[in-house]
Amino acid sequence: MARPRSQGGRGRPRTAARLAAVQALYQAEQAGVSPETVLDEFVRHRVVADGPADFAEAALEEGRIPGADVPLLAAIVRGWARNAEVLDRAIAATLAEDWPMERLDPVLRAVLRAAAGELFDATGAPAKVIINEYLDIAHGFFSGDEPRFANGVLDRLARTLRAAEFAAAPASQ
Repeated sequence: MARPRSQGGRGRPRTAARLAAVQALYQAEQAGVSPETVLDEFVRHRVVADGPADFAEAALEEGRIPGADVPLLAAIVRGWARNAEVLDRAIAATLAEDWPMERLDPVLRAVLRAAAGELFDATGAPAKVIINEYLDIAHGFFSGDEPRFANGVLDRLARTLRAAEFAAAPASQ
């Protein structure tokens, strides 16, 4: 998995947790192991305490995640794992008919799955916050059209999984 450009780290434990969740879901899929197994590895070996300003960048380069909010990381990964079939169907429903999930870049698929895992918990952060956070992460991995594509998918997904949050909002928002 390519390393993102300056994501997570110093002073942003929730962003670091989201980045770690994307990386954990990617690793689980690529290695063919359970997300729980990868989550355990991440918590024990890759999530590290935050350090000085230059620490975060160096830690990311080494594959470590500085300062991640571990309970949020676990909730995202477990949320997706517990509801994988439902969430993958929900993601697939937002895609064009001739564009199956398997056709998505594996990193992009991990971004969408992590976001879906978080969006599925209606008691978590507001949908718009979640979308913005995962768009920032997508921009860290991709420089092409992928973040724009992710934005469209996540907006449709959030309107499905968190319909109540969007019911009162005017259509122009």
